[in-house]
Amino acid sequence: MILARRKIYITIFVISIFGLFIVQYQYLRIGLNLAKVQFNKKIGSASENIKQDLASKNQLSFLIAQAATKNDSYFSLSLDSIQDASSHFLNDFISSRLSINGIETDFSFRLFTRDSIFYLMSPSKFKNETEFISYPIELEGYLPTVLNKNVILELQFKDLNTHFLYQLNGLTIPSLLFIIIIIVIFIWVLRSFYWQRQVITTTNEFINNLTHELKTPIFSIGLATKILEEDIEQSKKPILETIKQQIKRLNKHIDKVLELGEIEFQKKIFNLKKVNFKPNLLNLCEDFHVLCKLENIEFLYQLDKGDYYINAESTHLENAINNILDNARKYASDKPRIELNASILKKQLIISVSDNGIGISEKEKQLIFKKYYRIPNGNLHKVKGYGLGLSYVKEVVNKHKGKVEIESEPQHGTTVQIIIPILKSDGRI
Repeated sequence: MILARRKIYITIFVISIFGLFIVQYQYLRIGLNLAKVQFNKKIGSASENIKQDLASKNQLSFLIAQAATKNDSYFSLSLDSIQDASSHFLNDFISSRLSINGIETDFSFRLFTRDSIFYLMSPSKFKNETEFISYPIELEGYLPTVLNKNVILELQFKDLNTHFLYQLNGLTIPSLLFIIIIIVIFIWVLRSFYWQRQVITTTNEFINNLTHELKTPIFSIGLATKILEEDIEQSKKPILETIKQQIKRLNKHIDKVLELGEIEFQKKIFNLKKVNFKPNLLNLCEDFHVLCKLENIEFLYQLDKGDYYINAESTHLENAINNILDNARKYASDKPRIELNASILKKQLIISVSDNGIGISEKEKQLIFKKYYRIPNGNLHKVKGYGLGLSYVKEVVNKHKGKVEIESEPQHGTTVQIIIPILKSDGRI
């Protein structure tokens, strides 16, 4: 059951993370498309600026025209130097116009005519011509007039996807980081949870072994009391009866510890069936009344008339009620007084146990049903125990589809109520 549940949790987590990756991928695709649209818009604006600046005769357009027509009469430089200077000046000019329009990425250019005559090339060229995207700009004005041909300035950009991804780093990197953090935390929680389960399992195995070992001396003591009972004096019979009562109680405590482990790890042992619980409750009260007489405790009980038909596992429910009575006895005042009342109200069986003991603070009421929890009292516990009783009670009552309620104030006693649904005449709740 635990293994199957773990597989379900892991499967749900893996599907969720995979789904999150798909969503992030879709967002990335949308982001890239938006970045491309924005880039094309910026290129269009930069192209218009370049076209307008080169349309008139100025120092740059004049230098380019001289290099394109191979005319060195205006300069004292060689033709190669004029072409090289024109290429660098045009490169700086294009870089400036791109930067003004928010484009900061590597580029190259070519200046040519439609009949494929190349006039100028970028100082920095891309090695593989298939790796770049081209944006041609058909120039107007001065240069086409001088050359008497249609002149095209082609801008080339390499690996724009890398450029777009770099622009989206503010989204992609935090998303990946958060996904990694979620995965790490989930693995850590999963490991911690199953490590704790292993510790609890080991603890329960130790308790089970210990309680089974205790059964042997208890059996021997019980056997010895039976032998003594045959020849004991009449005056000492109450003492022997007390020993038998305590053996019986000790057996119940051991069974309670074993049953708690079984409830947690073998859920199917809880077989609820329709029972009239009133005789069971009456027998339990009578047995507890005998014990209270031996310990000079005032115990009163009152069961309302009628049958108490409920869906129950009688043994466990009896143990749970007995545990509450036992707590009332252990935490009683100097003049202990315990009351048990059972009644049917609003189609519910309400079993109420009240005492005049030391009481419980509001803070402790939230914790007492946790396994192994005991109310602290300095470094000493006046009453010995393992903090298992009330966790067992709550587990048993939950199995009966009921609830446990507690009312208490320090030094003013405690009232514990077990509320369980009553069955209808057709056997339904």
